[in-house]
Amino acid sequence: MTGAIGALKGPLHGGAPGPALQMVFDVGQPDRAEAVIRARLDRGERLMGFGHRVYRVRDPRADVLGRAAERFYSADGDRDLYALATHVERTALRLLRERKPDHPIQTNVEFYTALLLHGLGIPTDLFTAIFAVGRVAGWAAHALEQLRDGRLIRPQSVYDGPTGGSLTSGDRVGG
Repeated sequence: MTGAIGALKGPLHGGAPGPALQMVFDVGQPDRAEAVIRARLDRGERLMGFGHRVYRVRDPRADVLGRAAERFYSADGDRDLYALATHVERTALRLLRERKPDHPIQTNVEFYTALLLHGLGIPTDLFTAIFAVGRVAGWAAHALEQLRDGRLIRPQSVYDGPTGGSLTSGDRVGG
């Protein structure tokens, strides 16, 4: 469990919803979306809430959470924030298509996760903890399966680091 929680640290996985929401706040007004997002892309920054290592199409979880956000904000939330977020999404997708027409980058689960967690009043610094809570049952099931079978579950990967010696702080490990 500790290793799994540790893997969530940082803005690229479990920590991505916070920066995704911050981008919406940084835009602030729909008429600023193009300039703010274009400037981020010009600086080589990633747009949190867009793109995924596994999904090369729109993240199906984003569709589910997008519909949930639409229902939530239509009934009980800050409609202006939802309108701004969807405008930011459309603008980001358009600019990403312009920049990388051969590499489709779509909305991922973090974009609407951020909007929903914020709407529910969850502080941004707890977003990663909420992300982890939803995964604990699966992590525990994997641990129990490993104990039952007597072997570790490992993703298919190949170690490409140093072999036959001791590592120093400057060695690159993994790929």
